Amino acid sequence: MTEVRPGLSRRRMLGFSGASLLVGAAAGAGLDRVALAEEDSDAGAAVAFRGAHQAGIATPVQDRLHFAAFDVTTGDRDRLVRMLREWTDAAAAMTAGEAVGNGAVAGPPVAPPDDTGEALGLPPSRLTLTIGFGPTLFEKDGEDRFGLRARRPAALADLPHFPGDNLDPDRSGGDIAVQACADDPQVAVHAIRNLARIGFGTVSVRWSQLGFGKTSSTTPGAQTPRNLFGFKDGTENIGGGDRALLDEHVWVGAGDGAGWMTGGSYLVARRIRMHIETWDRTSLREQEDIFGRNKGEGAPVGEEKERDKPVLARMKPDAHVRLAHPDSNHGARILRRGYSFTDGSDGLGRLEAGLFFIAFQRDPRKGFVPIQQSLATDALNEYIQHVGSGIYACPPGVHEGGYWGETLFA
Repeated sequence: MTEVRPGLSRRRMLGFSGASLLVGAAAGAGLDRVALAEEDSDAGAAVAFRGAHQAGIATPVQDRLHFAAFDVTTGDRDRLVRMLREWTDAAAAMTAGEAVGNGAVAGPPVAPPDDTGEALGLPPSRLTLTIGFGPTLFEKDGEDRFGLRARRPAALADLPHFPGDNLDPDRSGGDIAVQACADDPQVAVHAIRNLARIGFGTVSVRWSQLGFGKTSSTTPGAQTPRNLFGFKDGTENIGGGDRALLDEHVWVGAGDGAGWMTGGSYLVARRIRMHIETWDRTSLREQEDIFGRNKGEGAPVGEEKERDKPVLARMKPDAHVRLAHPDSNHGARILRRGYSFTDGSDGLGRLEAGLFFIAFQRDPRKGFVPIQQSLATDALNEYIQHVGSGIYACPPGVHEGGYWGETLFA
């Protein structure tokens, strides 16, 4: 089980040392991230950074998200690797509740501090940081940018165009993605802010997204969260402690192709705009028909409880649950970690709101892609539109002394 440690005060003292960082990180070395201590509800707890798999995938879902996609602005491979090493050290510190480097108040007063400081005094808040590499890191415009073209996994294929897509290129793609999840939004924002600062001159933020109100859970015993349409979401999600399902559908196996991805997973992110005002004028009966579940309990059509086995034939042919269910997709399953978002209003006074969909899987060609193709006739499509997209290869976890992406660049 992955270690969850009690909340720690962030360091304010002088002389924060690399030795202190290694001691904190060593506590999580070699641990299995498949299941966290789900009974530990301490929102200030620390999730171990190092392990066989990256944290933030099978980890119990936190309350807040800051997702960022970066473009690499240098052509120097060694410089990129140095940044990844620096990012790894910073990520290990921040997830342990420590400041970056010498912190926000130590170091020379005539130089910028190593840490931006807005998380001083805050506990770790179960912060996890998960990194993924996009297709353009391997090849862009026909150029083998960092000698990685031959190491691009076949599973890291560009997503096809799906019916109804209206993707904004400024909110899609990216060479590197980092998912920061925490129970405190300031902790998550602090993490991405500091990685962006460390990466200045090597990477730049291409796009980012804040999320709140998790819309799925990896802890089946917990209450299923609701999306902005008011419906429970992710009832059939893979549990973070279900080793068999994780091995079958989430973790990349040794015989799956690119050896450097063994123990990793593939991340698909989709920014989905919800037409809130139109939905709010739709009758309850129609809303329930569209989803295939009732709104109160979340029970499938004709059943009483949320987790009763759905009888798909009772649902309308274009019901969302029916089309997304594994039985309708030759057993395809994904692990969802989505969040709601609201980004103010558009020029017409409508909420700029929706679902920031995140899914992890062993192979997107057998997970997200066929499921999304099945949803082409989904009745829900009248009320949503996919406006941003990204696919990334998330390498395995970091061992002691290693760094993010070491299996790729070694």
